[in-house]
Amino acid sequence: MSVTLTPTKAPAKTGRSARVPDRHHRGVGRWIVLAVVTVGALVMLVPFVFMLLNAFKAPGQYSTDGPLSWPSEFYTQGLRTYWTQVDFPQKLWNSALIAGSVAVLAVAVSLLNAYALGIGRVRGRLWIVGAFLLANMLPQESLVYPLYYFAKEVGLYNTRLVVIIIFTVIQSAFGTYLLASVLGTFPKSLLEAAALDGSGKWTILWRVVLPNVRPTLAVLLVFFFIWTWNEFLIPLVMLIDNQTQTIPVALASLQGDRLMDAPTTNAGALISLVPAIVFFLIFQRTLSRGITVGAEK
Repeated sequence: MSVTLTPTKAPAKTGRSARVPDRHHRGVGRWIVLAVVTVGALVMLVPFVFMLLNAFKAPGQYSTDGPLSWPSEFYTQGLRTYWTQVDFPQKLWNSALIAGSVAVLAVAVSLLNAYALGIGRVRGRLWIVGAFLLANMLPQESLVYPLYYFAKEVGLYNTRLVVIIIFTVIQSAFGTYLLASVLGTFPKSLLEAAALDGSGKWTILWRVVLPNVRPTLAVLLVFFFIWTWNEFLIPLVMLIDNQTQTIPVALASLQGDRLMDAPTTNAGALISLVPAIVFFLIFQRTLSRGITVGAEK
């Protein structure tokens, strides 16, 4: 009795190994893209390297050797001069107070507006959302004089409150546009189930809508804080007192018409950059998680 052996097919690969190729054999195109991104990141770091070099360089060496030379000594007088001359702790508190207040208030206003437009189905929704988008595209230069006149009339000129109000409205215009688009595609089944359970509009907002859009709100919170922190024109016009000015305005005050202390300016820029970097590092995971969740949805 003879037995014939027939070759059997190897079992097909299942799981991730069958779908995803080895990361070291993904083609030349991916390595080219990685190289281009790396070069771009290095180019973006060049100004920060110059700022770091010139922050610890003596004014005399900066004048003779230029901004590209290596510091011959560890010069820290520029840091101390900037800290005391502009009263940096006060400016840091002003910037943190304004940016933090605007971030929280703008997110809250954006959520309420988007809830009415995206889920409440207000009549003329598309026109209203388009108006918010158009308002967000207006340059700040065109808003300076009306805002200045408004602040003078209501007695809020040279106060942190008027800057908080202005940027809350400006940032919430973008937030409303974004969240209204997101809530416009919110699953109706969840809303109908909550309504059948006897939930009112406020209960649906806090118990159903808010938990689902929380990652998007976290991303907006981070963006609003950073955008407001870096604002310069409107705080420059609205805040003329040293006790109310922000960090960008304090940096600009170091530059005169005919004289500029470059090491002190670079030292001030270095100190002013640290809080923003710390804030970004703290909320980096929140930012990436919110973007990833939005992409998955």
